[in-house]
Amino acid sequence: MPHFERACARAKAQPAALKTALPLWLALTLPAWGAPAPSYYQLLHEAEANAPRLLESHANVGIAQGLADQATAWPNPTGGILFENFGGGQTPLTGYSTQQTTLSLSQPIEWGGKRDARIAAGEAELTAAQARDRVALAALGYDLALAYAGAESAQAKVKLYQDAAEAAAQDLRGTEALVEAGRLAGVQAAQASAAYLAAQSDLATARADAEQALARLSALVAAPQDFDAVVPSLLPLASALKAPAAAPPQQFPTVVAAQAEWDAARRKLDVEKNRIIPDVTATLGVRRLQGDHQTVLVGGVSLPIPLFDQNSGNIAAAGSQVTAAEARFLAARAEAETGWRAALLEARAAAARLNATNSAASVAEQAYGLTRTGFESGKTSLLDLLSARRTLTEARLRLLDAQVTRIMAEARLARLAGKVPFGDAP
Repeated sequence: MPHFERACARAKAQPAALKTALPLWLALTLPAWGAPAPSYYQLLHEAEANAPRLLESHANVGIAQGLADQATAWPNPTGGILFENFGGGQTPLTGYSTQQTTLSLSQPIEWGGKRDARIAAGEAELTAAQARDRVALAALGYDLALAYAGAESAQAKVKLYQDAAEAAAQDLRGTEALVEAGRLAGVQAAQASAAYLAAQSDLATARADAEQALARLSALVAAPQDFDAVVPSLLPLASALKAPAAAPPQQFPTVVAAQAEWDAARRKLDVEKNRIIPDVTATLGVRRLQGDHQTVLVGGVSLPIPLFDQNSGNIAAAGSQVTAAEARFLAARAEAETGWRAALLEARAAAARLNATNSAASVAEQAYGLTRTGFESGKTSLLDLLSARRTLTEARLRLLDAQVTRIMAEARLARLAGKVPFGDAP
């Protein structure tokens, strides 16, 4: 049996550093109260129906649909009844009352294409709301992918630091036993103890980061209680993602939404311009002449005179809204095209980085195994072992970061293209 393994077997008593850190270790390894999160795909499906931000977006579409339906309605007629001379007075000639009763019905008539302009404006606003809803869905998929990948990475880091802490604890036990046997100097036990405590500190930080990442994920989908774990469903995809296509989509969803809003603003301007055309109100009625016991038909038209209010303020405001919407459209188009090129370069760089860090992690794994074997046989020093373990931990951390970066880059491309990241569930 190698010296290191025999020393570990002889170390029956827990070292002082381990006894000091035992309460912290128990606190860090106890499971948090909560429920595990479903996979990314299942969570996205649930979020499409329950996420507050999508519920608001769907409600805005419902509002626009209701207003578009209302825009097709005709103006309501007005019914009226008019009594004249109902006080009972008599005429000098006949001596009979001249009371008259008139029943009338008035109907506003829209001129100048007002109704058509109103309907077109309602339909344009509905189209814009639907386009914004698609943008909101793509944005939710992107944000959820980032939050889920972040939670996966944080959870993986906790496992990584737990393994590192366990390895450090094993090294510390063996080193202290070898120091007691006189095979190593006391300073090496202090070095092993410092490495162990540093691993515990890293574990505590990783646990806190994981709790925060899970809380952010829970808040994003409005979960009834915070998640305490996630199912690895995105990070394993990082190495399998294909190289992104160079050609951008023909129509970016943000550009489509901005163009729809521009068109809706122009339609609203048409509505305001048509408001200055006065509406004719046609009236048709029946008049009953009590004194003569006769019934006659009456009719007429009325027309407002646009003398004081010519709707100039609303027309100017609508014109400014058109200008602002056009500016937003131009900005959205430029931003989408620039963002696509940047995201494409980022995705390619992330893929190359992932390949390199994956190879580096494999090499670090082999180097640590060889160094540990050499230390157990007394051929390598404790410092070499500690350095190899630190290098391995750093390589694994870089691999996790590279996986998250690749996932983020793919999600960003999907958002710009108006798609749900990573397609359907495998």
